[in-house]
Formats: sequence, C-alpha cells, structure tokens
Amino acid sequence: MLSGISQSKVSGYVFDEFNEPISFANVIFSGSTEGTITNEDGRFYLESDETWDALTVSFIGFETLKIPLEKKVNYNLKFTLKEEAAQLNQVVIVSGKQSKKNNPAIDILRKIWENKRSNGLKQFKQYEYDKYEKVEFDINTIDSALIKSRLFRGMEFVFDEVDTSRVTGKTYLPMFINEAVSKVYGDNILNKEKNELKGNKNSGFSDNQVIIDFVDDLYSDFNVYDNYLKFFDKSFVSPLSRTGINTYNYVLSDSAFIDNKWCYNIIYYPRRKNELTFKGDFWVTDSTYAIKEINLQASKSANINWVKEIYIEQEFDMLNDSLFLVKRDYMMSDFAFNKKEKSRGIYGKRTTLYDNYKFDIEKDKKFYDAEVYNYDKDVYDRDDEFWAENRLEALNKDEKGVYKMLDTLKTVKKFKRLYNLGSILASGYIEFNTLPLDYGPIFSTFGFNEVEGLRLRTGGRTYFGRNDLWRVEGFLAYGFRDDKFKYGISGKWLLDKKNRLIISGGNRRDVEQIGASLTTSTDVLGRSLASSAVVGTGANDKLTSINLTSLAIEAEPFRNLIFRLGANYRTLESASPTFSLDYNTENGIESEIKQFETSLSLSYFPNRKMTGYGVERRIANDDFARLFAQVTRGDKSYFSSDFDYTKVQFSYIQPWQVGGFGRLTSSIEAGKTFGEVPLGLLSVIPGNQTYFSIYNTFSQLDFYEFVSDTYTSVHLEHNFNGRLFSRIPFLRKFNLREIVSIRGVLADISAENIVLNDVPSNPNNLQLVAPSKEPYYEYSVGIGNIFKVFRIDFNFRGNYKDEILYPDARKFGVTGSFGFYF
Repeated sequence: MLSGISQSKVSGYVFDEFNEPISFANVIFSGSTEGTITNEDGRFYLESDETWDALTVSFIGFETLKIPLEKKVNYNLKFTLKEEAAQLNQVVIVSGKQSKKNNPAIDILRKIWENKRSNGLKQFKQYEYDKYEKVEFDINTIDSALIKSRLFRGMEFVFDEVDTSRVTGKTYLPMFINEAVSKVYGDNILNKEKNELKGNKNSGFSDNQVIIDFVDDLYSDFNVYDNYLKFFDKSFVSPLSRTGINTYNYVLSDSAFIDNKWCYNIIYYPRRKNELTFKGDFWVTDSTYAIKEINLQASKSANINWVKEIYIEQEFDMLNDSLFLVKRDYMMSDFAFNKKEKSRGIYGKRTTLYDNYKFDIEKDKKFYDAEVYNYDKDVYDRDDEFWAENRLEALNKDEKGVYKMLDTLKTVKKFKRLYNLGSILASGYIEFNTLPLDYGPIFSTFGFNEVEGLRLRTGGRTYFGRNDLWRVEGFLAYGFRDDKFKYGISGKWLLDKKNRLIISGGNRRDVEQIGASLTTSTDVLGRSLASSAVVGTGANDKLTSINLTSLAIEAEPFRNLIFRLGANYRTLESASPTFSLDYNTENGIESEIKQFETSLSLSYFPNRKMTGYGVERRIANDDFARLFAQVTRGDKSYFSSDFDYTKVQFSYIQPWQVGGFGRLTSSIEAGKTFGEVPLGLLSVIPGNQTYFSIYNTFSQLDFYEFVSDTYTSVHLEHNFNGRLFSRIPFLRKFNLREIVSIRGVLADISAENIVLNDVPSNPNNLQLVAPSKEPYYEYSVGIGNIFKVFRIDFNFRGNYKDEILYPDARKFGVTGSFGFYF
C-alpha cells in the first residue's frame, strides 16, 4: 500500500473467456478487506480513502487475477477471468445454484443462527446509547447536458459542489441535508424503547420534515439477524435468515484478521430473479459467529418500483471478546423513473452512528411513558457549538458546502418558484408568502354528482408554519344543477402540548353520501368520495343535505392513546326528489331529521410514529394498527331533537407483514344501535357505485342496498407483491403483483325500525333489508403494478344474487385505482 491522503477509485466490468459477464465476482484492493462484488451485468465500483497499488479479482472456479493500479483513479476497466481446469465441475455449480450439502458457508450460517441471541443488545436487561443520524438527498448522474439545461440557468453555482459516489461511481449534487442527535433508552424486559431527541438541524426549508419523515419511514431501523428486513414497505429476505438457504446461494470466499479477530468472508446472491432479495457479502468471526461487517445490495431484478439501486453497509464494534454492537449504518437508494444504467435520478442517503453504550441501568416504567411527544422548540435551534460536540462523524467538505449552497439558492427567484411548485403538489395547498394563508386543497376544486351536477369548490386554511398551535380552515362550494351554495368552517386549538389537549368545532352545510363508511364521523369538513364521482355504475341520487355543527375536546395522556368527548347537532333531509328519508311519527310523516348527539370515543394506534408538535402533525409510518371504539347518545330533550338512542361502534384495522409472502391488511367493524331511529341515523352497509377500488366498501353493492342497526363486517386483502408471478417466466419481466380480497358482513334490522321507516305513500321510500340470514360476501382478484401505477380488481358477488329477489344485483364488476407505490 502507498501512503497518502488521496483516494483510490476503480470501476469496470468482469467477463469470462466467452465475453459473458460474471455476476457476484469478488473485487478487493490487494492486501485489504475493502472490496465489493460485481452486479448481474458484471459491473463494479470500488473506492477507498487510502491509496492502493493493486486490485484482486476472483471467483470460485476461475483463476484469481491481480492487476496493478498505476493511477489513483481508474474507470471503465475490463477484466477477463480464465476457468481453472481442475475446477470445471465446480464452475457448473457456481453458475447455477450452490449445493446446500457439504457447503462450508452454510455450516457457518447455521452457527450464526445458534449465536444470534447472544450477540447485541438483546443479551442485556436494559440499554442506552447515543445516536447520530444524517439524511441527504442528491441529484445524480450530473453531466454537461444537465449543467447547461434551462432548468439550472441562473443557478449554475450549485454545480461547484458536485462529487462522486463511493458506491456507484456516479457524479452527484447534494441538495438537502438533515442531522439529528438522540439519546436512546431501552428495556428488553418491559419491551419499551424511548428516543429522546437532543438536536435537529436541516438545510433550511420550512417543510423539510416531510422529506425527513419520508426517508425515516423508508429507511426504518432494522436488525440484520432478523429473518425479514422491511424497506419501502416490503419485506426482503435477510441473507442471515433461517430461510436464507432456500433463497440465496452462499460461497465461502476468504478469511482474514479484522481488528485482531479471525473472520470468514461469505458471498451471497439470490437463487431466483424478481424476488425481494439482496446480493453482497459479510465478514463473520470464527469464535462468537457475530457479524463484523455486512453489505447488502438489492438485486436489480427485484420487484420494486422507482428504485434503481439499494445499497446498505453495517459495521459492528467489538466491545469485548463476546459483544458485537452496531457502530455504523449506511444506506443509499437511487430513485429513478427506470432502471437503465444511464438514467438520471436522486440519491437518498442515511448514515447512522451509535456510541457510548451503557447496560443494565434500570429505569422506572413511567420513564418510558412520561412524555407523550417532544415539543421543545429549542431542539430545532441548536448552535454550531452543540453540533461540534455531538456529531459522531464530522461533515465532509461536500456536506458543509450544502448548507452554504442552499442558503444562497434560497435567494434565487427561479428556485423559489420551483420549490413552491413542488410544495403545492406535495401538500395540495398554494401558499401566500405575504399572508399566513394557504389556498386549497386544489384537488377538490371540481366534482360531479346527480344532485349538484358540476360542483366547484374553493377553500383555504391559516398557516403560519407546520407546528401552528391553532388552525382555521373552510370552503365554499356551488352546484350548477341545484343552484345552491354550500360551505364549511372549522377550527382547532392546542391548549396543552404535553397532554395534547385540543378543542375543535365548526359548522358545515353540504350534500353528502351517507353510508360511505360504517364508522360514523363528525369531521366537519369531511366529504365522501362517493358523492364526487364523475362516472359510476348507475345513477346515484341517494344524497342527503346535511347541516352539521360540532364541538369536541380531546386529549392524548399516553402516547397514541386518544380520548375524545364531542357533541353535535345535525339536520338531515333528502337532497333529491327521487330519494326519501321520510319516517312515521305520531303526528304523521316527517321528512327532516333534527338530532343532538354526544359521543365518547377512544382511539389507539400502537407503534404509530408522529412528527411535529403543533395542533396538526404528520404520520411518519403506516405499519401500525388502528383501534377505535365509540359510544354515541342521541337525546331528544335537547334542541327539540327527534330521537332517543344509543349507538355503540368498534373498528380494528391491522396490517401484517407475512414474511416474504407480502402484506395482509385486515379489518373488523361492529356496531349496534339501541332504540328506534329513521333511515338517516341507521348504519348503511357501505356500497360502492364508483369504478374505484375503495378499501372497506363492498364493490358489488349499491348505496342503501343493505341497511342495519346491528352489524359485523370483516375485510381481508392480501398483496403478494409479485411472489407468485415471479415464478412464471413469461410474466416475470413485467413485475406484476397479485392481490386477493374477501369481504363480508352479517347484519340485522329490527322490526320496529322497519315499521318506523315504512312510508308506503312515498314511491321513493326504500324497503330496508339487512343480510341477516347469512353473511353477504364478495371476493376479488386483482393485478397491481400495471405500468407501475395502475391496479385492476375483478370483483365477484358471492350471494344474495337471486334474479327474482335481487333483480338489480351486480354479480360481477371491475374496479381500479392509481397510485405511486414502491
């Protein structure tokens, strides 16, 4: 090795004598443990902070090649490996699947399984450590065409910060950086963990937290010893998994001393294409069988959208002879519209460092539950001295330049316009810089339904910043067919940040599709998608004019546990001459419902992560359960209300990662209304007359086809994420995803409620029916990821389809949806 402060950079391709690329060949700087492996195309890139004079390329069954490096930077080299005559039989094995028998690499893997419980934090009752996290976004593949493009005209100075990725060898331009320092406490007995944020610094834009939340959700913390590693909402099979021998090929490649520990180097690569797998290598000690270093690179053929590369490194520190703990975690993703080699994209990088581990310091259970959320504004305003003391890794030249460059960039009018456009698309609101107001949401501007015809809507909200302690929002709408204005206004105020005590209230006069969901909502500004659909399976005139006034107070005394006490007064009447809400009274027939209600609800979201400390916050993950319970009391002694009743409701939604078999989403809802109530207050089984796939609705039911006062509903939907299609050769290349769903409801309606709502004199009066003899059910099969953005579902009605009893029953239907999913 030559001493010096410069870097060694090498890129190139490895081929065999027939000019075929050799995948997963080992490439290292000679005399070091710094190396990489080639990808499916035989390509590699290798970089070191030190200067090396030679490169070694090897693969089992081929002669090892050692190449001198005459320069510090060598790009696009081409190496050809020759087969070893004595190992031709082994070449056949390596080119296909590795044997599971008599494979020393798999023997070592089994030792890793046996010892994983005794390696790391799990062997202690309690633990605590310091954590430093750095998140960065970069534009990559910087070339002269981009530099000279009109997009950057007037902003050419930003290219002074261009550098080269040590993973891919591509040029990149840093555009955003965020740093966070935390103290983490954990208790393995209580199964509790607390992350105490000490400082947060970003490169200056007001809504950077949106990017941070996005990255933190995608790059959630993981343990390489787990069987499955979750990235981009998908479960990748870990190379250290107990099912790994059925998913990966393993090759014992090398052995060497690392930090005075004898370690084995094992290369792994997937047995099949298109599955959610990695390729890479790891170093494991020969005594404790603990992982010392590991790198993971997602297979190029993996069924994942918008991501061209995923690269992960983890380094473990040896605290004593038997304790290895993660020291440094680096993850980089290359986001791009396609996976072509030269396509331009954006790097998302996260570097996490861990230090100052302490163990078995017991803390009271209250310590973990005492603070609901961090609401200390000073955390976001730490000075340079704090960061100099608390960074576990100094910023390099490029990262320091990002802060300076972005401060300058924010003064450029053109960049401000581009940034504001991105903000509008992300939030749906247009910001007024001179006023603390936002206009929107712009996506609700146009709508259409049978009653209003074309509907125009304008609205806005107060907005001083994302952590506002109070917010007021409202809208004004007009329907051209009914020639009526509608409006809504609501406000909320955070009184106590520690317990998140919030009061809210508002008023809305609008047209609504009642029964779009089973669990009733008193959201003043909520509006059902069903009544806005432009096209549907049939005429939807069963709409209701609603005047709703509500007031509520809520608190979150424990993290993710919310209590809410509310009161509302509403009037309901049919918005259409062809739809009736008439009901019988002692004095004759009434068409309008006037009702006062009080409600007490409990919501619980275990493992939900939130960011911000204002009256509105952002959800930073989506893999948590949602439990909701509510008791509603209607009382006719207030405000001349019409009915006395009690309604009890419960819902539970749970996503499940089913190992490598995809994601299952399950939900159950149940409810009962005690007392006699009219149609407008009953529980309508949610039909769906749109052509959109809407979760927790029944695609083959029309609105108001089934109505109940007692119900239990179940919905199961499983997305296999391409697990099955990846095994079919001619479908494999399309990266399609299989989705199956079944949904059912068992419900009843009392004879008293049927009599109350039976108004024969009105031809538009509905005959109230509930699926009480047997559960109504539907099932569907779907194909997702069509052109990466489209999903189509084929829905089948399971029963209640007798042509005499149910002449209008829709036995089969097709729905779809659009979305950007990884």
